[in-house]
This record gives sequence, C-alpha cells and structure tokens, in this order.
Amino acid sequence: MNIKFEVLTKEQRQTILEQAFRLLETNGISVFSEEAKKYYADNGCTIDGNTVKIPTSLVKKCIGTAPSMIEMYDREGDPAMHVGGCNTYVGPGPTCPNFFDVYTGERRPAKKNDAAITARLADGLEHMDFVMSLVMINDMKKELADIHEVDAMIRNTTKPIITWAFNAEDLQGIIDLCSVVAGGLEKLQEKPFLAVYCEPTTPFIHTKEALDKLILLAKNKIPCIYTPGMIMGATAPVTIAGAMSVGAADSLAGLVLSQLVQEGAPFIGGAPGGPMDMQTMQHSYGAPEWILLHAGSTEIFHELDIPVFSAAGCSDSKTADAQSASEAMLQIFSALATGGNIIHDIGFMELGITGSALHMVMCNELVGQAKRFLKGIEVDEDHLAEEVIREVGPGGNYLAEEHTMEFFRDEIWSARLISRENHETWTENGSKDMTQRAQEEMLRLLETHVPKPLPDDITAALDRMMEKW
Repeated sequence: MNIKFEVLTKEQRQTILEQAFRLLETNGISVFSEEAKKYYADNGCTIDGNTVKIPTSLVKKCIGTAPSMIEMYDREGDPAMHVGGCNTYVGPGPTCPNFFDVYTGERRPAKKNDAAITARLADGLEHMDFVMSLVMINDMKKELADIHEVDAMIRNTTKPIITWAFNAEDLQGIIDLCSVVAGGLEKLQEKPFLAVYCEPTTPFIHTKEALDKLILLAKNKIPCIYTPGMIMGATAPVTIAGAMSVGAADSLAGLVLSQLVQEGAPFIGGAPGGPMDMQTMQHSYGAPEWILLHAGSTEIFHELDIPVFSAAGCSDSKTADAQSASEAMLQIFSALATGGNIIHDIGFMELGITGSALHMVMCNELVGQAKRFLKGIEVDEDHLAEEVIREVGPGGNYLAEEHTMEFFRDEIWSARLISRENHETWTENGSKDMTQRAQEEMLRLLETHVPKPLPDDITAALDRMMEKW
C-alpha cells in the first residue's frame, strides 16, 4: 500500500473551491478573445465588455464532462501515462532562457541542441516519464523557438512530449509536426504523445493567445494544460488559501471553455505558483510555501476528479549543490505523496531562469529514493518471512538465504549516485561528491544512450517541414 499524505482536509478543499466558484460567478474574468467570449455568451455567461461572469452551475456541468483520466502514449503508440487519479509521472520543465553547458558547466543562453540533449537524457533516465525541453532556445528565430524545441525533442526521445507555444499559429505547426510522426492527425488524436501547456495571466486575465491555443487544442482533442503561474503577494494573495482560490478559478475558467468547444476535451488543471520573497523581490521556486501551494492545488483538483499539473525538482540555487538537492528532494517527496499527475520542472535552477541537465540527473536519483519510501511496507506471509526466521534461528545469517535473493532487489532500493561505500573505498574511487558522480553519469548517458531513431521517411518529412521555419 503506497504512502500518501494530505495538506488540506476535505472541508478545506471544499471551502477553497466554493470561493473559486463565487469569484467566477460574481467577480468574473477578463477575456480578450472574441471567439472565446462567444462560447461563453452562448452558454449562459454574462458578458460586459471583456468581463465574463461564469455561473457556478455551468462550471460544475463542465467539470462533469471533462475526462477524469487521460491516456497518453509514447512516440511508438504504446501506452505511457494514465494521467489521473493519484498516478504520478515526472519530467523536466520548459522555457528557461539559460542553460548550463553539459560539458563546460558554463551558464549561457539556451540553444536548440540543449533541447535535444535534455530529451536524450530524459529518454535514458528511468524515472523521467515525459520530456519537456528545459529551455527557450536563442539560436533560432526567436518567434519560432517553440516549434524548433519540439523538433529537437521529437527526434531524441520516444517518451511523451509536453510543450508550449507562443500562439495558435505556432501551435498548429507543432500539431502538424507531431501528426507527421504519428501517421496523421487522427492517429495523434487516437494515441496522443503530445500535451501542450497554456497559461492564463493571474489574476483573472485570459489573453487572446492563451485562449486561442486552448480552443485549438480542444478542437483537435489534444491534451491541454491550463494553469496559472501565481506569485503569492504579487499576482495572487500572499496567503496560500487565497492564492489557491484565485488559481483554481483561473484554471476552471479554461476548463469551462475547453468543454464548451468540445465536450470531453482532454484537460489538465491546477493552481500552481509560489511566493514572492520579500527580501529579494524574486519568485522563489525553493520555498516551503511553493511546495504547500502545489500540494494543495493537487488536492483541490483531486477533489474535482480532474487530472492535475504539478511541479518538483526545482531550486533557487545557482549551481548543483546541497541547496539544490535539499529543495528538490522535499518538492519531489511532496509531489509524489500528494499524487500530482504530471510533475514537471525537474532540472529548474536559479528561480526558473536556468535549466540544468546535471540537476535533472541528480533529481532522477532523488525520485527513485522518494518512490521507494512512498511504496511503504508490505505485510503478507512472504514478507513476514516467519518460516525463514525459524529456519535460520538464533545467531543465524540471512545473507545466503533464497528468501534474501528473491526479495532484496524489490525491498532494498539500489542507489546509483548516492555514496554508500566506506571511506577507504570512497577515497580509492576519487573522493567524489554527488555532484561529481552525477556529472559522470550525465556524460556517460550522453555518450552511450541512443534513443530509438525515427524512420528515415519521417525524418525527411520533418526536415522538409522545418525548412520553412
């Protein structure tokens, strides 16, 4: 039985949701898409200029039509993620303008090849379930960075891809790329390996770009992630409960629109964000309040039986060190224990400004460690081992027992980067700390792991499409 924990009671979850419903119905949201306003108006919402007020009854009706489970596949068409319930999937995040060079460690503007490197590493890391680019690339035409990132990822992993887009036009290009790989749009819709992140502007601003993307995804039945990036004390109340109500309202406004466009459209919600550090005036990714806000968001959307977008594996540190590991570990544990469905941002550093493949490799180890803890303790006849205990008897040794050989791999988590050897052996092996061992593992993977290549005809088709961009 897996270990889970909660940060909110059922009554608290309901209280926050009821406030979110009231905010949508009485205060409303600002909508800057005429197409979106028409969908809202045609379904009983009050429209006054750009202000849209959404009745609670409509919100609840649309919650009821949104799928509680979204099936995602890998590039090969095999089942990969059952997004919903308390199923947890982990991967990197997007849109960092900077990247730590994997060979020199230099912090520099991100490049297209960095997205390829991230994808290739994530493809080879056993605890990375999906791929995001970790970057916003700077060495291609900036207005088309989103398309180039997908092109880089799709060639370097078979795992599901989660991405973003500047606008609906670029998003259509991304859908077209993925359709070519899938063998057509219908096949991509039938077995989606693509989900796309869109974002309202908290508090209560829903731009034309964000809503146009949401509408396009709903029409194409491609999973849409529509969540805000709140900053407590700046773009949302400084209190966690107040921020969650604002974030939930903004996300639910998107859910309503997605269901009005296409009933049953795959939608992933959430109310994530973090605090403004009042000393530095920076949005902290490593703060404990950031973790609580994500955990509470997960529980709120579990209450609605809506798949939820969460995050972990981030750090405010400027290098892969003790701070980055401690911040990331607490986030990973919380996200897994509360049942976040899509847990992204593994590898984020420097307040979300710089992507680190090295940190992603370190976090892969931390995810494995947390998964083993949360797996808990199994108590049955085999695991109680009474017969073995009797046979070994007082003063005996279990090392050579068949029972030990049968169960030790499953019962005792095997560390790859964490040091467990004695001091003499550690010294003989070069006295390396975890960062150094992670660096070696990262370079080993880059040298040895070869993702399954696309067929030559698909690669040629992608090349032709990318020529126009």
